Amino acid sequence: MKNRWMPALLLTLAIALSMTNGAGSAQAKTSKERDAACLSPKMVQLKSDMQKAWIDHTIWSRSYIVSALSNRPDQKDVLERLLRNQQDIGDLIKPYYGEAAGNKLADLLKEHIQIGVKIVAAAQAGNEADVKSLQADWRRNADDIARFLSAANLNWTFKTLQDLLYTHLQLITEIVLDCLKGDWKGDIAATDRNEIHMIHLADTLTEGIVRQFPEKFK
Repeated sequence: MKNRWMPALLLTLAIALSMTNGAGSAQAKTSKERDAACLSPKMVQLKSDMQKAWIDHTIWSRSYIVSALSNRPDQKDVLERLLRNQQDIGDLIKPYYGEAAGNKLADLLKEHIQIGVKIVAAAQAGNEADVKSLQADWRRNADDIARFLSAANLNWTFKTLQDLLYTHLQLITEIVLDCLKGDWKGDIAATDRNEIHMIHLADTLTEGIVRQFPEKFK
């Protein structure tokens, strides 16, 4: 008797599960559509521009390291392009914090690059004392950047930005050391990690700006 009703029972369960899964898919789709609707074109544009600027930062930083350590003739031109990238990043915050603030950030980032240039030269020369001293300057500059940005936007805490910047310094140091040792796989791995990390930094900055100036992203 039980066996006679089993097919019908199984069919009923199958239909119920199908309806449940369909409802779940519809809810997931609705959730995704809602999230997409929350991202205005202006938000998407800032996110894209910020990510590109910081990815460029990783690309041209490594390009300079390779050029300098290889004594390539393009070293000066690559450095010029790298420094221009710092101005690009500063320009991105000008619509929100003004011309002077954007140029101040660019100047701090250019100092970050110039210290890095000296570290590469000292590391190539095997001057460990200079490298250690310059790395202290590098961290001091990172503190200055974190302090400047956190003062402009309460959504960016000093500690969060400091940690992000210090991690970037560590990854750049790994790239320099790997290149000096000829550890190309290590260099590539550190470069990949640095790119992902810089995208995270870029998104942190974008999210902070959107939260502080929601009216600009409607």
